[in-house]
Amino acid sequence: MHLFSQLREVEERFADVLVVISIHSAKFPSEQATARVRDAVRRYEVTHPVVNDVAHNVWRSYAIRAWPTLVFIDPRGRIIGTHEGELDPQAARATIAAMAHQFDAVGILDHQPLKLSIVAPPASALAFPGKVLADAASNRLFIADSTHHRIIIATLDGAVQRIIGSGQPGRIDGDPATARFLRPQGMALADDRLYVADTENHLIRAIDLATGMVSTVAGTGNQARAVRAIAPALEADLSSPWDLTLLNGVLYIAMAGLHQLWALDLGNSTIGPFAGSGREGIQDGRRGQAWLAQPSGITNDGIRLYFVDSETSAVRLIDVLGGGGGGVHTIVGKGLFDFGDVDGIGERVRLQHPLGICAGNDVLYVADSYNHKIKEVQPRTRAVQTVFGTGEPGHEDGPGIFASFNEPGGISLANNALYIADTNNHAIRVADLGTNTVSTLALHGLS
Repeated sequence: MHLFSQLREVEERFADVLVVISIHSAKFPSEQATARVRDAVRRYEVTHPVVNDVAHNVWRSYAIRAWPTLVFIDPRGRIIGTHEGELDPQAARATIAAMAHQFDAVGILDHQPLKLSIVAPPASALAFPGKVLADAASNRLFIADSTHHRIIIATLDGAVQRIIGSGQPGRIDGDPATARFLRPQGMALADDRLYVADTENHLIRAIDLATGMVSTVAGTGNQARAVRAIAPALEADLSSPWDLTLLNGVLYIAMAGLHQLWALDLGNSTIGPFAGSGREGIQDGRRGQAWLAQPSGITNDGIRLYFVDSETSAVRLIDVLGGGGGGVHTIVGKGLFDFGDVDGIGERVRLQHPLGICAGNDVLYVADSYNHKIKEVQPRTRAVQTVFGTGEPGHEDGPGIFASFNEPGGISLANNALYIADTNNHAIRVADLGTNTVSTLALHGLS
């Protein structure tokens, strides 16, 4: 996902000489469907052509070995270079400028822009909501309306109280109408202050719920390229913070872009890595040596942190306060290419790219995103079972396993009900644990 924003910079700079074509060669089966690819194009507002390489034919033809890989092709159609990994935008600008000058000098560069058909954004009141936070004590529901670049505050029954953010992408602190976010995701509540993972701005923002004023509390806005040491919060580069949870005055961050968990001490405003070596994979052990893989959801039960690693389809824990050594332990999950849809116990369980998790009722609830299901995980016994969802993408309310979702990405528990950010349905769903039924929340006063 980082590459989209990195490419956008060079696309805008070289609009008259550069054509970008994305080739989507999926890792997960759910990503192979063209409808899912189209959803991703709309979610991330991609404006260049995208090819769905279902059978990996393009991948093999160009001898690709890693995600992402860039292949540079000259105006005559010849491959002139490749690059594995993310872009350094500054280096990319220099390279492309040199190429453009070279091809212009010999008269083979066409400056006429291509005429492209852009996929329209959703016309719904929400646009790809990524995360949701329900708070029973204050009767409030916080929604990250991610592709509208704003935060919605409503009551638990759907009466919209306030909208934070102008709805335009950007990075601006200030009052609710002018503040700007860039595809915000997870949130955490501390009294009358809401913390927001402003994912594509690589920032942590705070909203004063009394006034609606937005401020930046961590990050420079620059994307971190490597593991960092503890530093003053406003001087540290972050990388795609995806979710937040608050425990004993510390804001724990699922730092997806660095394959780590970070900790922001709200008392002294310092931030730095808490768990994960930065190496992508699944390896338990001491916090600083463990391997994580794009952690995208995080929660706590007052003693332990629980998180989901989306790229290893895993649920993992760290015993922070319980005297368990503070190491990383895997509840379910095996490897980067071990995924599926299998309920059961321990080693035989398979999930597919889970993004959301919440703790409550002595269990964990997981948004098993690419399986389009909500699953219950028993952390002690490692037992996992589906509680809501057919496993097929759709939007059907009704009894538990007959209801359907479309890539749910966020989940939160309040008043014995799960509030679910049903991302690709542009909806908030409510799963009543007492009646075992799913309904769609009507948001009153939202346009």
